[in-house]
This record gives sequence, structure tokens and C-alpha cells, in this order.
Amino acid sequence: MTTDLTMSDAAVRSAPTSRRLRWWRSGAGSLPEVRWALAATALFAAGGAAQLADAPAWLWWALYLACYSAGGWEPGLAGLKALREKTLDVDLLMVVAAIGAAAIGQVFDGALLIVIFATSGALEAVATKRTEDSVRGLLDLAPDQATRLSAAGEEEIVAAADLRVGDLIVVRPGERIGADGRVVAGAGDVDQASITGESLPADKQIGDEVFAGTVNGTGALHIEVTRPAGETVIARIVAMVEQASATKARTQLFIEKVEQRYSVVMVAATLALFTLPLLWGTPVQEALLRAMTFMIVASPCAVVLATMPPLLAAIATAGRNGVLVKSAVVMEQLADVDRVAFDKTGTLTEGRPHLARLCVLPGPVTTAMGGAGGEAGARADRLLALAAAAEQGSEHPLGRAIVADARRKGLPLPAAADFAALPGRGVRARVDGHLVEIGSPAHLLERTETTGTEHLQRAGAVVTRLEDDGLSAIVMLLDGHGVAVFGLADRIRAGAPAAVARLTSLTGTAPALLTGDNPRAAARIAGQAGITEVRAGLLPQDKVDAVHELQRHGTRLAVVGDGVNDAPALAGAHAGIAMGGSGTDLTLQAADAVVTRDDLTTVPAVLALARRARRLVIANLVIAATFIAVLVAWDLFGDLPLPLGVAGHEGSTVIVGLNGLRLLRSAAWRRAAAPATSDGRPG
Repeated sequence: MTTDLTMSDAAVRSAPTSRRLRWWRSGAGSLPEVRWALAATALFAAGGAAQLADAPAWLWWALYLACYSAGGWEPGLAGLKALREKTLDVDLLMVVAAIGAAAIGQVFDGALLIVIFATSGALEAVATKRTEDSVRGLLDLAPDQATRLSAAGEEEIVAAADLRVGDLIVVRPGERIGADGRVVAGAGDVDQASITGESLPADKQIGDEVFAGTVNGTGALHIEVTRPAGETVIARIVAMVEQASATKARTQLFIEKVEQRYSVVMVAATLALFTLPLLWGTPVQEALLRAMTFMIVASPCAVVLATMPPLLAAIATAGRNGVLVKSAVVMEQLADVDRVAFDKTGTLTEGRPHLARLCVLPGPVTTAMGGAGGEAGARADRLLALAAAAEQGSEHPLGRAIVADARRKGLPLPAAADFAALPGRGVRARVDGHLVEIGSPAHLLERTETTGTEHLQRAGAVVTRLEDDGLSAIVMLLDGHGVAVFGLADRIRAGAPAAVARLTSLTGTAPALLTGDNPRAAARIAGQAGITEVRAGLLPQDKVDAVHELQRHGTRLAVVGDGVNDAPALAGAHAGIAMGGSGTDLTLQAADAVVTRDDLTTVPAVLALARRARRLVIANLVIAATFIAVLVAWDLFGDLPLPLGVAGHEGSTVIVGLNGLRLLRSAAWRRAAAPATSDGRPG
């Protein structure tokens, strides 16, 4: 697979906003393999209906032969090209078997083979197309243009790809940063979750590093470019995803791994069965009939159906219950998973801050706010209302979290005047005659060095305690007095602890946590989820390195994530699972499976379902191989009538097909979602 990484894809940029329509246009509807497979299936169904309705033989023969043409020309051509390179392709073998079946009157069998292989080829083409789209989509993160400052201080719009190390760019509030660089003027809050996975925006001051593709929240920034466009963090993510996806694209279904040898043996046996009897004087028609009978009963139709129906049925059942598994190969990979690693922000957690604690500081100002019948509660509510009133004009996620908590409690919010947002520091407003200041401890607590006020020292101690617990602390001053410290944090998803416990039981190994957030916040969430192995402060490359390390000793790791920074890890893992509700389109493209309802308990359920599908595949292969062995032996050493051979072949096909379709029942998901037993199987 080759993908142009030097320019963006206009088709991707102009795609409609509907994810389903975008998936169809970019993944399925635009592929000729899919169109031909659908046409072959429709013609096969029409031929079967005509045959059952006792229509004239020429009609259903014509429909079946049209099915041959629609579904067989492409694999046949591919097989001939492979034959020219001295490789026997199973697609060519199936086309020959289909033609042989038609030659002896069994056109239905041949058409069925054509439909099966056309469908599998279409699925493979869709999977390959998605891999290419995931890499192209990553390019949309970084903006196409940037505002560069000339030596004379004039602004000019230039292509981001033309920026050079040492250039100065201006990034205004709400804009994406066009290059990796260092802040040389200004201050602001930058949302860099796409790179580091941090749930909260990072305060950026002069000297701090910023990344291309991240979003500037408040305050204008002047940034000195430190890396060319081809070496930015986001560019390295593109390269890592492309490399990992190309490697995974070569993964095949189990049955495909034995196709080559089986094809050679089958062709050699068919030719021998036709030519050797001729040497002994057997009539040509009789030798041809025996050889064609052998080719039909030995054809891997039942073997293919032994593999695909359980996997496709499992895909359909998982889809009905909130997990999109992108291909049969992925379902096989999920069945092999023996450990899971989670991202934190947006995966184990909801991905947005909530007010976790409000610590009221003792002092004369807060004491005066108490009321009869619950002084502590009254003080806290009064301070929360004042803080929310001051934060109503703020766009910062921490401020919005305070406002949301006040509204949830039904607190009346007084009007605020003289509102001012101080980028990188906080907000200031006058509420009910009081000067309310809310902001970062680093800014507000600087006054302790000059005033030495006791209340600010107490605030510093509370801040330290909250930060040690993994919370983000912000301080509230009322008329210059420290009155409260707010502790904010991302909230763990409701089903996370149950999912972690179930995965531990299912795989026999506890999940790990891989996050770009700080170690204290990561440890807090890990403790709530029941995870003991935590790797924090990871950039995208670090996550990939961690995945490789976890897989170094043969571990088949599934990585669950939602952000763009998770895309390389998802692509490099044995299986990548994205959170669909909070995940970006790019991550959804790069992942092998998508949890569409953001319910973490579906992750162990889909792994259990995949394992059951694998057990059915093995059972079906045993059934199909037994039928083939018996029929082939009968044809070689006895006199197998053609109708009986066809009946046995079709009978085995029906048996394995119906056996695999058992996973379409609702009970299959309920069983997969049930608590695991001691041997790791669903109860």
C-alpha cells in the first residue's frame, strides 16, 4: 500500500458530515469489487428464484452465467496474473471449479462458489480502503495555513508546509496551531488532548512548547517554529499509523493461510484423476465426469462457509449491540486477544472535567457567609454561586464545569459586571458588589511571597492536597481574600470497573493504562477502575513503544482509545478498539473495531463473542473436512454418483452455514456479556 503523505486529500476534506454516508462513499460504495459482488449476489438470487419457480431452464441458466461473469471475471483475471508469476491462486481454482461444475450441469454449485469468493474479495477491498483513508484523514489535523510574522512585523498568510524553523507565527483564540514550536509572546490555554491525551487544557506561557494540530483556547500566542512540517509530532503520527496499518493489512484469515498448498494439491489430484484413467483406456467422458465430481466434492466451498458465517454472524450480532467490527479478520484477531490496554481520557473517563471537590477556606469572610441550619453547606453553595456567576462569560472547560455544577444544584446565579478573562491565569468579575477572582494557583498564590497572608498559605496547602489526589486545583479570591479551592477532574465511566474486572477474568491478565496525562491523575483513575499497571505522561510515540513492549513476549494486545494521539497505538496493536461517541473520525478510521455507544462493558463482551465464533469455526472446519475426506475417498476408491456427491457437498455446506449462523441469535450476545467462568469462558 502506498499513500501520498505530502498533501491532503480533497475528497476527504469535502466529504459530507454524516459518518454513515462518509463510510459508504470512502469505504464501500466507491469500490468496484463491492459493486461486482452485489451484482453477482443479486443475479445468483434471481437465478435461484427462477429455478425454484420452474421457470424455463434457459432463463435460470442465463442468470447463473451472468452471475459467473459479474463475480468471476476479476478473481479469474487476478488468478491468471498470479499464474503468469508461477503462483497458483485459489481464486483461479474456484473459477475453474465453477466452470467445471457448469460443464457437467451443476451450474448452481458454480454460481455459489463465485458469490462466496466475490463477497470475500469485496470485504478485503473495503478493509484496505479504510486503512488508506485512516492515514489520509490524519493529515486534516494540522491546518493548511498559518499566519506568519515578517521581519517588519507584518502578518502574512502562508501554507503551513512552507514554514521554516525560526519563523514566527500568530495563533489567535480558537485557531489550530500550524507548527510545532515555542511560545515567545502571549499566554493562553491550549487543548492538546489530540497529542498528549490530557483531559484539561494546558496553560501556556513564554517558553512553553506547543504542537501542530492542537487548539488555542484563549489569548493570542506568538510562536517560534522549532520543527519543519515534515517532522512535527502529527507528521510522525501519520508515519507511524501508515507503517503499522500496512503491516496489519497483510493479516489473513486462517483458511487463507492454507489456500496455496490446498490449491496445488487439488489441481494436481484433479489432473491426475482425469489423465491417468485415460492411459488405462477409460473413456474421456467417464474420466472427465469423475474428475469434475472430484473437483466439486473437494472444492473448499464448505471450508469457506465454515469460516465466514460464524465470523460474519458475530460481526452482525456485535453491531446490533453497539460494537462495529470492521472485518472477519478483525473478529479473528479479537478472538486471540490475551491482554487489553486502555487510554484514560475519553476512554476510561468521560473526557470532560467535573467539579469533584469544593474546599471552603476558614476565615472571617467565609464565616460571615454561613447561615442557620447548615452553615457549611450554605457557605459552599454561596461561594459556588458567586464563582459560577463570574465564570459564565468564560470559555475555559474548568469554568464551564463550575457553572454546570451550580446549575445542576439549582443555585440562582447573580449578574456579573466588569468581566475580564486573563489568558493563562483565570477570570475576574464583580458579583453582588464583591470582586471575584478565579484562576490558577501559580498566579493567585504568588501574593503569598509579598503579603505573607495566612489565608493564602492555607489555600496553598489545600491546593497541594488536591493535586496529590490527582485533581486540578483552581483558587477563588473574594475581595482579595482566599475563600475556596475547587478540585476538578475527569469522571470515570460508569461501566469501567466492571469492564476491567471482566477482562481480567476473561484474558487471565489485568489490563494496563496508557495515557499522556500526568501520573497523579492517571493513578487516581486507575485506582477507581481497578488497574494496577499505569504508564503516564506518554506522547504518541511513547504509547507505540509501550504497545511494542507489552507485545514483545508474544502477548496479543488490544488497545482501547479515542483520541488522535491513540491512533498509532491502535494501529500497532494486535487489535485496536475506538470509542465511537467521543472518538474522532480519524481514530474511528484507524481502529479495527468501534464501540459505538461508548459502553466499556461491550469490550469484554465482543472478545467473548469472538472467542465463541472461533470455536464454531474450528468445529465447522472439522465437519467440512470430514465430509470432504469421505466424499473424496468414495470418489477415488469407489464409484461416487455425481448427484450423491453434489448432495453430500451441498449438505456439508448447509450444515456448517447453519451452525455458524447460530451467533445471529440474541442469546449469543447475552451469553457473551455474562460473567466469565473460571476457565475464562462466558457463563
